[in-house]
Amino acid sequence: MNFLSICWRPLQRCLSPSDALDDQRDSYLWHKDVGHNGVGHFSVAVAQANEPLEDQSQIRVGPFGTFIGIYDGHGGCEASQFLRTCLFSKIETFAERLGGMSSRVLKEALKAAEEEFLTFAERNWHVIPQLASVGSCCLAGVIHGGNLYIANVGDSRVVLGTVKQGRVTAVRLSEEHNAGILEVRDELKALHPDDPQIVVLKHGVWRVKGIIQVSRSIGDLYLKRLVFNREPFHSRNGTPITLTKPVLSAEPAVHERFLVTEDQFLIFASDGLWEHITDQEACKFVQANPQTGIAKKLVKIALQQAAKKREMRYSDLRKIEPGVRRYFHDDMSVIVVHLNPKLGSGPVQRGLGSLTDRANVSIDVFSSNNL
Repeated sequence: MNFLSICWRPLQRCLSPSDALDDQRDSYLWHKDVGHNGVGHFSVAVAQANEPLEDQSQIRVGPFGTFIGIYDGHGGCEASQFLRTCLFSKIETFAERLGGMSSRVLKEALKAAEEEFLTFAERNWHVIPQLASVGSCCLAGVIHGGNLYIANVGDSRVVLGTVKQGRVTAVRLSEEHNAGILEVRDELKALHPDDPQIVVLKHGVWRVKGIIQVSRSIGDLYLKRLVFNREPFHSRNGTPITLTKPVLSAEPAVHERFLVTEDQFLIFASDGLWEHITDQEACKFVQANPQTGIAKKLVKIALQQAAKKREMRYSDLRKIEPGVRRYFHDDMSVIVVHLNPKLGSGPVQRGLGSLTDRANVSIDVFSSNNL
């Protein structure tokens, strides 16, 4: 069954009973409270707001390290589901081809994923025209041999919690591409000096062409290729979009870090979380609480904040069904990885755990293909 045929259905069946619903109260909050891989312990949580759920997340151990992926879809779930099915295998392919893990590997893998999605859309968009307008942010991380490699397209975020003398400091490791950031707007204006509408403030939110907040993504082909701006495709706002050149990019921002003993944990999350909690608040909370279930607890804090902003209680918010719930908060995907202190103690290759560890983590978290 391919990724487009099952985009999302209720997720309870792909989780064990202990991992499923949040105390049977919030039917749209799923979590895995604890898992183990070659670099440490992890926990995962997903809160649904859209119908269908547009976020995908995964963590997996392979021959080139521990892979973590957050794919925040928009306009539909097809692009994020596509990334979940193919990105990690592309990372492994390029790592083999280029002689090991590196930032270049991640850049080439994301480039190949974009090209494959484009090819698929070109072949199928006459029968599935929405392929021209779906897209996804893509945050990918690889931990291998004490090194951390990050590639990001869009506005998901990874934050490192580093602790010295008992005090935690949040270190943001991903560069975001959102028109709400002044530097991003300046970059877009410099790239499109002849287009006064390249960024538009619409309902209090800066958007590229008045349509989309992110300036880089996988997919969103109607904002990248002229061929998709014609029938059978219709733009989201109902009017043709005039393009002389692409207004979005799929070029990732990359970051490398050698992990040291003080680097204690990583928080990978879609922007649905970061809309309601700051980097430092998240890191202080993670440091102060037990590892088990910490991703779920972060998501619940964000949901409580979302409810508070609308002057309501979380107990009332969690009764609202997806679709309508999007007016209160976005989909949220969070993976917290607590790092083994030995990662920062020397040059030993520690990307892989034992076979038992590998069996526990070589899974796609909350993936519809497991149904």
